[in-house]
Amino acid sequence: MRPPVLRLVIDSNVWISGMLTQGGAPAVLTRLVVRHAQPVFSEASFAELRERLWRPKFDRYVAMEQRKALLLDLEAIAHWVEIPAAISAAKFCRDQADDKFIHAALAGEASLLVTGDQDLLVLSDRLLPAGLRIVAPAIALALPEFSSTPKP
Repeated sequence: MRPPVLRLVIDSNVWISGMLTQGGAPAVLTRLVVRHAQPVFSEASFAELRERLWRPKFDRYVAMEQRKALLLDLEAIAHWVEIPAAISAAKFCRDQADDKFIHAALAGEASLLVTGDQDLLVLSDRLLPAGLRIVAPAIALALPEFSSTPKP
C-alpha cells in the first residue's frame, strides 16, 4: 500500500522563485513537490500564479514556453478545490489578498502552506489547531515529509 500523497499549498512567489533559480530552497522544494507531492490549487490561487508568470519583467529570465509548461504541469497534477462559503467568508491575513492560499489549504485539507510572505508566516500558530502548518521553503525541506525524499 502506498503512503498517502502529501498535499500542500505553495504561495505564488515560491513557485516563481523556484523557476527563476536553479538552487536554493524554493527551487528544490518546487521540484520535489512536482515529483513527489500534490499541490493544492483553487481557481483564485492558480489565477494569481498565472497572472504573475505572464508579467513582462520575467521575459529576460524565463522563456514563455517554460512558464507555460510549468502551468500545464501544475494544472495536470494539482488537487483542485472549490472553496466552500464558510471558508471563503473567513478572514485570516492582514493582506486579505493572501487569504486565498489559506482558503485553498483548508478546503483541500493540505497539511502545509509554504510561503516566504511574512503576512502568512505570522499566522502559523493560529492555524496549527486546524492542522495547517505555515512555513518558509527552507523549513519545509527540513520537515519529515521531505527528509527521506531524494533531492533533485
